[in-house]
Amino acid sequence: MRYVSATDAKQRLAALLDAAQREPVVIRRQKRDVAVLLSPQEYDRLRALNAAEFQRFCDRVAKNAAARGLTAKKLAKILADDA
Repeated sequence: MRYVSATDAKQRLAALLDAAQREPVVIRRQKRDVAVLLSPQEYDRLRALNAAEFQRFCDRVAKNAAARGLTAKKLAKILADDA
């Protein structure tokens, strides 16, 4: 991973866009990380990982709820607006 200052990033954006195709580029401002440049492929890979992890979480919750007796009918009743 490469680190550059925000000032350097402004001055050398084209070169950093090329570098981001090979590795993430972290942009720092006043010694704090403020942004990361990623290739589209890396961004897509990270989004897919997040989606897959969220699906696994949902599957675990659904399995636990079903094991404790939650049915679609009971869930609909819980979620119904009584007002």
